[in-house]
Amino acid sequence: MKELVEVIAKALVDNPDEVVVTETEKESGTFIELKVAPSDMGKVIGKQGRIAKAIRSVVKAAASKEEKKVVVDIQ
Repeated sequence: MKELVEVIAKALVDNPDEVVVTETEKESGTFIELKVAPSDMGKVIGKQGRIAKAIRSVVKAAASKEEKKVVVDIQ
């Protein structure tokens, strides 16, 4: 899942070198944290959060194939 979020985020931003994705396994599921440059935050979130919601939907769909719960946090 980490690679999926990283590929999507790097395609959206102007500074792909500053994209950092961390993945943490917990008993309740997988927690993915996405950090981007402050200037790229708007591109990752999108108008009214549409892009962020789309990223979460894609990751949720991929996780459901593996029967996992994944939470994506954008910072």
